[in-house]
Amino acid sequence: MGDLVIRPTTEDDIPAVVAMLADDPLGAQRESPDDLAPYLAAYERLSNDPNQHLVVAVRNDRVVGTLQLTIVPGLSRRGATRSIIEGVRIDAAERGSGLGTQLIEWAIDESRRQGCHLVQLTSDKTRTDAHRFYERLGFSASHTGFKLQL
Repeated sequence: MGDLVIRPTTEDDIPAVVAMLADDPLGAQRESPDDLAPYLAAYERLSNDPNQHLVVAVRNDRVVGTLQLTIVPGLSRRGATRSIIEGVRIDAAERGSGLGTQLIEWAIDESRRQGCHLVQLTSDKTRTDAHRFYERLGFSASHTGFKLQL
């Protein structure tokens, strides 16, 4: 399958990343790959923030996975720093290949390197396959999450 490289996202990667974000029933409702302007503006903000790590997995010069890792300093848990994993997507042709595991393991390792004491993520209630995947990697559904649409 070729060598896999996990590296920081570049502006040139944004079309492929957005295509992956839109390539499922939930993403198809909320993403707009035909208008990259808001994604490029968001990329600019992310790339200027040292606590944001937007990465892609590349195999054979093709973007096949992505995630965003956010480092969050805090006061709770004795001043612990935590990380949040967001926007995990794997290209449809790569699902089941172990790529998702490699990406999450990268995020956990980077979280340790950044001095985090906790890694957290949320997953939509309808993504039951993803829930099993995260539990297999040691995550536990320990909390109930809430969102407020603004």
